[in-house]
Parts: sequence; structure tokens; C-alpha cells
Amino acid sequence: MFSPYYAWRGRRAPEEHCAINVALYGEPARWAMTERGAGALSRSSQHFAVGPSALRWDGQGLDIDIDEVCAPFPRRLSGKVRLDVETLNRRVFELSPAGRHSWRPIAPLARVSVDMSRPAISWRGHAYFDTNRGAEPLEAGFRAWNWSRARLSDRARVFYDAEKRRGGHTALSLEFDAHGGLVERPAPGFVRLPRTLWRLPRQARSAAPARVIATLEDAPFYTRSQIAHEIDGEQAVSVHESLDLDRFASPIVKAMLPFRMPRKSGPA
Repeated sequence: MFSPYYAWRGRRAPEEHCAINVALYGEPARWAMTERGAGALSRSSQHFAVGPSALRWDGQGLDIDIDEVCAPFPRRLSGKVRLDVETLNRRVFELSPAGRHSWRPIAPLARVSVDMSRPAISWRGHAYFDTNRGAEPLEAGFRAWNWSRARLSDRARVFYDAEKRRGGHTALSLEFDAHGGLVERPAPGFVRLPRTLWRLPRQARSAAPARVIATLEDAPFYTRSQIAHEIDGEQAVSVHESLDLDRFASPIVKAMLPFRMPRKSGPA
């Protein structure tokens, strides 16, 4: 959905524009997102492979094999990730009228095991797994959105706020518990976060002023951060995302994307 090549081709033949994005934060940091054509694509209801990297679903979790080359500086990025589901959510949320855009938080509570060989690093922790689906470009449906997810003591809290292109807002404030329960709860108000280096505005749901622990991604149209804020009377650490689709629609921004998202021909 973020492919400039797909946009330049008039959004035809999506199988010709596939990629698996891997972002490794901290030290050492790595980034890979190589686009490949249909000859490199293999998929079924249980697996999805693009070139040498693949994802496999076994009903209880997800196995991910990573074998990529980073951009813009070429370095190998390879290893294995295992995500084990703790809470499986089957509800799909419609984000816009007529089903143009939908979102499903598949595993709002999960555990992850990461074992990378290049670079040599590994850890275990909690995880989250979701999916978005759309019948039109994101920028046709929305102007902007803010999203965050926190794991609290015994549950996950997810906030999804989207400003629609055709007017109106989508505001979701969800709580998932360890037994598979889902409750829509009142959301705290918005607090503003500092703008990024690209001057991208961002705001989060919080009952008190929030603090940015780290900005993990800082792009002209998108930012991912780790924030500390207050939810339901608890101090929480969330992964937070802000997306500005007016900026993303800019031809100048699309011309910048190939530096981080190269395209590779052939089946490999």
C-alpha cells in the first residue's frame, strides 16, 4: 500500500508489488523493505512468501523466516521470529463506510521469540499482531490517523483514531483480556506529543500528559514511537503511530520512497 512503483503503475497488478518489511530498532538497528514481482510471490491460506522471506500460520501462531538485504546501506538481515497467540480476536472493525477499509487486531495479546543470526541478537517478550485491508488507496479514505497499543497488567488497550477523507472520524477504544474478551471502553482525551524531526504532528490518548520515550521511525509522512502515558488509572508504555496521508500523497514524498524501498526483479 506504500509502494511508489504500484502508484506509478496506476495501482494495477498488485501481485507485482509485494514486500516484507523488517524493522529492527535499538543497537544494532536495521531496515529492509525490498519490493518484488509476482514471480517471487507464493501464498496460500497458511503461508505468504516473498523471495527468500516467508510467514507461516499454524493456527496457534506465526513463524517468520527473514532473509533480506537492508536499505539504503546494503547489509544482511536474517533470522527467525515466532509469535505465539495468547488472545485470538475474530472481530473485524470497519473503518469507513461501504467496507472500503477494515482492520482486525488478530492477536492483541501474544508472546514473541526473536532469534536473529545477522546481526546476532535475540530476545523474548510480549507482542501484537494485526492486519489492515482496503478496497481503495489509504489516502483516498483518510487524511490522517493515530494508533496506539499498550499491554497492561492483565489486558491490552488499543486506540485507533482516523480522520476520514470524506468527513467525520473513526474512534475506537478497545480492551482485550487474557480470556478472549473484548470491551469497547470510554477513551481518555487527546494529548499532544512533540513534533518529529520531519515536523509531523502526533497526538495520543492519555489521562495525563504523555512522554515520548523513543521515536523509532521518523519519515516525512509516518512516525512510530514508544510513549509513556496514563490509561485507566495505570501507567502504561505503548507503541504509538501517526500517519499523515496528505503528505504521503505528495509526489515529492513518493519520489523519496525508493531510497528506503528498492525494487528487485526476478524470482529471488
